[in-house]
Amino acid sequence: MKAMILAAGFGTRLFPLTIDRTKPAIPFLGKPLVGYVAEYIARFGITDIVVNLHHQPQSVIDALGDGSDFGVNIEYTVEQPNILGTAGALDLARKHLENETFLIVNGKIITDIDIAAAIETHKRSGAIATMVLKENHKREKFTVVHTRDGAIDYFGPHATPVTEAELRDVEHEIVTPLMFTGIHILEPAVLDLIPPGIFSDTVKDIYIPYIKSGGRIAAHVAEGEWFELSTIPRYLDISLAMMGGCNMHFGKNCELKGAAGLRDSIIWDDVTIGEGATLYRTIVADGVKIEPGEHFENAAIVRADMLRGCKEIPEKALRGYVQGENYIVPLN
Repeated sequence: MKAMILAAGFGTRLFPLTIDRTKPAIPFLGKPLVGYVAEYIARFGITDIVVNLHHQPQSVIDALGDGSDFGVNIEYTVEQPNILGTAGALDLARKHLENETFLIVNGKIITDIDIAAAIETHKRSGAIATMVLKENHKREKFTVVHTRDGAIDYFGPHATPVTEAELRDVEHEIVTPLMFTGIHILEPAVLDLIPPGIFSDTVKDIYIPYIKSGGRIAAHVAEGEWFELSTIPRYLDISLAMMGGCNMHFGKNCELKGAAGLRDSIIWDDVTIGEGATLYRTIVADGVKIEPGEHFENAAIVRADMLRGCKEIPEKALRGYVQGENYIVPLN
């Protein structure tokens, strides 16, 4: 079986951490995020992987290389001049995927979901594709997926928090919604449903019309840890949660110029922190210099000169301000 990692997105909600790289190429506790995804897939014996590229493609190539550092063999497809979407990406990679059942994994997740169990569900189902779902216990803002008899029934709106009325209504059980994990197993026949050469989305443009026409997309409800690193606050929270009790992570070639108060922060490579500086719940990107006595909390910091090459700040990005040589983005 082969796999495809989706890594072509823009990462606008992670800006400015993605100012010089795409989202799957950002560092996560010492290795690129997409490297974790490659290693995760390899644990299930799947070592032939194709990765799609579009935005800042070289950053992903630099992060993964040929895949040997992560126990896999990697080939790339490049979507130019336009990004093709999650379904269009499959069409471009058709030659890599058309001969057997294949796996798709989003390049921005950290998880330990059992892929082997999902593959068994897919084999038993006889379906053209199987979506791996998970209970959304926290009711985070993900699309609610409704199932019936082991198959996808329909897709609802985003999940919403439990209301006070629901909590007071003791006669009715509070239902935990299901969400899509970004992991699915597909048969090559799916490729024939994709309109060639244009932007298309797997769920909206392939699965939903297929279900409405009477087709079956199987559902596998998985257990296990699952995190999506799509925003800066989520990146920080998930990093801290996975640090095994430590409250600081330092990248390579960092320097402390003296005593500093540092807690619950993520420091990337080549960072200098001046004496008396204090950081709390702060992400410090490559090459940043924190001046003596400076204090930051609930913030992401990149070098201000990184913004000079930007035509505009993405609409979905958090807004920041320049302070000295740095660009500070409050996370509150």
